[in-house]
Amino acid sequence: MSAESTAPQTLYGSASNSDAAPRKPMTLHRLRALREAGEKVAMLTAYDAASASLLDAAGVDCLLVGDSLGMVMQGHASTLPVTLEQMVYHTQCAARGNRSAWLIADLPFGSYQGSVEQAIASSVALMQAGAQMIKLEGGGWTVPLAAALVARGIPVCAHLGLTPQSVHALGGYRIQGRDAQAADTLRQHASDLGAAGAAMLVLELVPSDLAARISAEFPGITIGIGAGSRTHGQVLVLHDMLDITRGPKPRFVRNFMLGAPSVLDAVRAYVHAVKTGTFPDEAVHGYTA
Repeated sequence: MSAESTAPQTLYGSASNSDAAPRKPMTLHRLRALREAGEKVAMLTAYDAASASLLDAAGVDCLLVGDSLGMVMQGHASTLPVTLEQMVYHTQCAARGNRSAWLIADLPFGSYQGSVEQAIASSVALMQAGAQMIKLEGGGWTVPLAAALVARGIPVCAHLGLTPQSVHALGGYRIQGRDAQAADTLRQHASDLGAAGAAMLVLELVPSDLAARISAEFPGITIGIGAGSRTHGQVLVLHDMLDITRGPKPRFVRNFMLGAPSVLDAVRAYVHAVKTGTFPDEAVHGYTA
């Protein structure tokens, strides 16, 4: 039986309804309703019009124009070389292909670290390019930035745990929040960002139990990547889940192209797996310590 035929009914119809009537546009209010209903949010990265259109047709709730494009599209060793101008360009491209998914764009390294004013100007550029929400990395120092953006009507997605823009300071791509002090710091950062008005929070490479605890405490929507199954939703890099990324992939990635006759079917299978809770598998894709 195909993933499409078993796709669960969601608050806005079938999770795989590209052949049916166009689905209603996703909004922040609808995303909050998914959390309240206990329905998982499915998110994938999209960097161009073609992939955005395909992901939207497959029923993906949220598209992330991530600065991960620096690695998977440009071939860099990290996300650090990506510029604001490049993010604006790719956001424009993805926005043209998208019709109904919620579109989030990353603030790249160097575009918001300078001041609140810089963060506002960079966020405005991404919103004018077609983003509906911006994402920034880190806790503590980002709280006043998040508050300033929210006060100006710019929805904010925060990002804690493994924050790729801080890869050198963190000593590489390592699990975060393993000891009690680090876990308490992450919980406090999440609490502060939630109080500042951040509506969404990506948790990357943190122990499953910690992610579950933060998800229970955070007032908005948590999205996990390598953080177990108890967040409110999941995100993967599109190129990783299609198994076209160069080199080894993280443990939390599943190859959804296995057994799928097309990319569209692979994405539909991902949405179905997230919605039904079969991805991630806690024993395989989660980190307990």
